[in-house]
Amino acid sequence: MKFKGTVLNGFLMLFVVLALFAASAVGIIFGIIQLDESYGDRGGWLLGGSILLLVIDIICMCSFLQLEPNEARVVTWFGKYSGTFSETGFYWINPFYGTKKVSLRARNLDAEPIKVNDKSGNPIMIGLVLVWKLKDTYKALFEVDTQTMASNPSTVGTDAKGLMNALEMFVRVQGDAALRQVAGQYAYDNDSDEPTLRSNADEINEQLEQRLDERLALAGIEVVEARINYLAYAPEIAAVMLRRQQADAIIQAREKIVEGAVSMVKMALNKLSDEDIVELDDDKKAAMVSNLLVVLCGDDNAQPVVNTGTLKRVLFYALTLTP
Repeated sequence: MKFKGTVLNGFLMLFVVLALFAASAVGIIFGIIQLDESYGDRGGWLLGGSILLLVIDIICMCSFLQLEPNEARVVTWFGKYSGTFSETGFYWINPFYGTKKVSLRARNLDAEPIKVNDKSGNPIMIGLVLVWKLKDTYKALFEVDTQTMASNPSTVGTDAKGLMNALEMFVRVQGDAALRQVAGQYAYDNDSDEPTLRSNADEINEQLEQRLDERLALAGIEVVEARINYLAYAPEIAAVMLRRQQADAIIQAREKIVEGAVSMVKMALNKLSDEDIVELDDDKKAAMVSNLLVVLCGDDNAQPVVNTGTLKRVLFYALTLTP
């Protein structure tokens, strides 16, 4: 709620306060002089009125407000909430109003990764980064016990830093709870079509923002952005899961290699048949397919072997006929 009380220009009131201070000082001096000169009651009244004016002037000096962009003051009237004043500049307010300084600027929270169990029961490490800012000052000050949460309770109200640190602690705890809730609804990774933490980042971040909005609305906090910035298996199962991922990757690679090798063998057989390069019966085709698949799917480079059996028989026959 916006503050609707009387707020005056600070520079104008500064001139008035200084003028009253000067008038009260002059009045006190002349009052003392008149008392010394035995003017009686007139000097006493002048001195008493000047002292009273000085006290009022000192009280008025404590009511100046200086607000920078995205800062605000929560105004109370003897404990009753009167509104929030957020106009940028230098102002003067009724000295009997109580004010508490708050910051409306965006703040960043980089939470440390925590260990949780995913939907499959596997322990994982997950962390989040959160951008938030104060939206409802009434809820922030009067719905949440920031006094006990602050490291130095005396600074809450007089220093915006103390209040914002207390709210940051509240955000940290609720962020931890929301992250555990969201992480427990999804598996880290699986072979089905269900959403997972690793492959559906946008959906997970949207769910996380919704949960945080629900939890932080109590403190009047608006979530600007929330996303998972760290995701890994817990150390006790990380090595096993790494081998599993490597095995899955090897299987997928082998499937791709076999698929390519079969298409290449088919192309080779069709090319030999279409261009009448050589006629192959079924046994020779099977042997050729087997050899090509071994060459194409093998990890090592192929070692060519020249079949010289026929050439040896020709040379032997030629040598026997030589005289």
